[in-house]
Amino acid sequence: MKNLQKHALLLNADYSALAVCDSYKAFLLVYLNKAELVNQAEGEYLRTINHRYPLPSIIKLKNYVNVPFQKVILSKPNIFKRDNHQCVYCDETKDLTLDHLIPRSKGGPSTWKNLVTACKRCNAKKGDRSIEQANMTLRHQPFRPSFLLMLKNTIKTNKSWRQYLQSS
Repeated sequence: MKNLQKHALLLNADYSALAVCDSYKAFLLVYLNKAELVNQAEGEYLRTINHRYPLPSIIKLKNYVNVPFQKVILSKPNIFKRDNHQCVYCDETKDLTLDHLIPRSKGGPSTWKNLVTACKRCNAKKGDRSIEQANMTLRHQPFRPSFLLMLKNTIKTNKSWRQYLQSS
């Protein structure tokens, strides 16, 4: 089996979205009878010498898993995802970095509401000042994203997941 770059949506037994995993892990869950294949990747298969298996796009666990509130971890990649991989000042998509709205030197915390994605040019322009002092404006206010919102960001690459990510 070659290394897969595809992903599958993992649903709980009640069809609520749980996570995104790689297709290889999804295939193993189906093969080991721990999950059911809900939707396969169109025209994609896993091949062995004697068999051809559909490549999972969506799988559903056979047994319900009680999952407590899923909190999104504060990290650089997650802030980039939340901000759509665009600078919140100018919408640039290259040379991205993190910016503290209230600079750390002024006591600004590293929190969801104080960290934003900024291009290097805007970050340097703002420098060690607040947004008001730098006479800059945000295209949107920073916020703590929900787990479901982070999963919804993957809709762009897989439209078949949309119906499972609409609510919750």
